[in-house]
Amino acid sequence: MTQPAGIAPFPPPPPPVPTGPVESPWFTDKGRAIRDEVRALLPLIREDAQEGERIGALTPRVLEALDAAGVYKMTMPEEWGGYGLGTRDLLEIISVLGEADGSAGWAAFVGIGIKNLLALNPQMVEEVRADAEGWVGPAVVGASVFATNVGRARRVDDGWMIEGRWAFGSGSKHARWAMVGVEYDPATHPGTGRGVVVLPLPDYEIVDDWHVMGLSGTASNSIRVAQETFVPEHRFLDLAEYPMRFMEMHQRYSGPGYQQRGTALLITVSVADVAIALGMARGALSCFAEQARKRQPFSLPYPTIADMPSAQVAAGKALAMINISAATIEGIADQVDARTAVGLDFSHEEESEIALNLAYAANLCEDAINLLQKTIGSSTVSLSNPIQRFVRDVRVLTSHGAIRVDPQAEQNGRRVLGFDPFPMFGGAVPLRQAETKKEGPRP
Repeated sequence: MTQPAGIAPFPPPPPPVPTGPVESPWFTDKGRAIRDEVRALLPLIREDAQEGERIGALTPRVLEALDAAGVYKMTMPEEWGGYGLGTRDLLEIISVLGEADGSAGWAAFVGIGIKNLLALNPQMVEEVRADAEGWVGPAVVGASVFATNVGRARRVDDGWMIEGRWAFGSGSKHARWAMVGVEYDPATHPGTGRGVVVLPLPDYEIVDDWHVMGLSGTASNSIRVAQETFVPEHRFLDLAEYPMRFMEMHQRYSGPGYQQRGTALLITVSVADVAIALGMARGALSCFAEQARKRQPFSLPYPTIADMPSAQVAAGKALAMINISAATIEGIADQVDARTAVGLDFSHEEESEIALNLAYAANLCEDAINLLQKTIGSSTVSLSNPIQRFVRDVRVLTSHGAIRVDPQAEQNGRRVLGFDPFPMFGGAVPLRQAETKKEGPRP
């Protein structure tokens, strides 16, 4: 601009202010290293996703790649040779896996179940640790641990006779051990009438029943014990003992994630769950942008879908949904790590509200994915197109009982309106207790 005559010169412009993101202080070097290794695997994971759906499990090369990247060690305690990562680390890693394939993200999420095992008796824990050393994949999986319908247990000398069928044994085709829920007659043994037992693979069979609309590659088959099988006492724990065992876990195991108190442990599980939805939404947006720049619209005379104003609006709306969800989930993850660092936990009221917020964020991610798929149109319905897989996978994910919005909203709405909330475990599971009953014929 020309300076007018007789007017004082303009002052020089101020120096430019540096710009750039500031990463969470709770995102550790180890978490960053695993995330980066996982990101390098995205082409492989996405390439094998359709085959994973066909076989109902991760492909062998994806399973081995995740194991080599440290995915199954990230929630193991340091005493097991793991890393015991905190909540923000898990969020970053699992969400990146979700960008490639929801089933791969779920496979990483399943690894958190090791903490349920570590709450059991030391003899049981050591038994699994020794047996799973060098194993590729998760050491243990859970099936219907806290569900309404569980297996049946009968008290005998030195242990239990158990039988039953347990649904949703995620990772069952990749694990050495399974943890399952059981119900027993409390008149025969002190306790709530509900407990868990741990079984080695020869003692149960994997049922070929995981034929579903989404998350097909998670190997979430049912587990069955058709005839009564003996389980020694040290492999059993009553559900009533879980809260205290979780509270004491930080005294026995090392790693940032193991310094969490009981409620923080449960919130971490929910964060890791919805991290999959966040990753899938980001993956869908990336695929949308790539495909929209190449495809011509069917109905309108634009050179590409990307040139359509409606597509640009959809992309912007989806971006906002994803960013708002990320801010919510990341804020909760950081709060868990921050409180853990100073020895603080969460109240039941806080946990309940956090569970609602996380469920809402996951559903917002689903809305973003659905918007993107509808905007691109029928070209996304091919089974080779990742966008349709994200649509199906996120629908199954948000159908999970722990992150369904309406039950969580009802719980919190009761509190807001002055009603007592229902007693829950982990923010989403009603407290379970069996009633004394007469022994009848076994199914």
